[in-house]
Amino acid sequence: MQKEVSETIASTEVERLVRQRVGQNIFRESLMDYWGGACAVTGIALPALLRASHAKPWAECNSDAERLNVFNGFLLAAHLDALFDRHLISFDDSGKILFSSIVTPEVRAALGLFNSLRLKWISSGHIPFLALHRATFHTISG
Repeated sequence: MQKEVSETIASTEVERLVRQRVGQNIFRESLMDYWGGACAVTGIALPALLRASHAKPWAECNSDAERLNVFNGFLLAAHLDALFDRHLISFDDSGKILFSSIVTPEVRAALGLFNSLRLKWISSGHIPFLALHRATFHTISG
């Protein structure tokens, strides 16, 4: 005899107390302004697809000022944000994209990622944050 789903699952929803990052919206708006409302790499200007990406992770920042520092961030299309957040892509000091060896040529092709991609611009303020990001970057391949 099979039990009904409603009998085996008390509820499909729970109430939780959540710790939220205060200031994340400020950071996103700052990056939207800094990058002209478009992905820093692809130029995609559809806000629903853009993510405020930290080079030095929020949890590792020493202060609120560092968390909200526009040079600690890049406005990236969702797929680039996912790769950047997991240290599967990074950028050199000139803004050129770097790929982890984990991101195979087949994956790059499927995602439309090319070795010629780069940040639209880079400031000296980005350099120390990118250096930290690259320090935990996966093995680089051409």
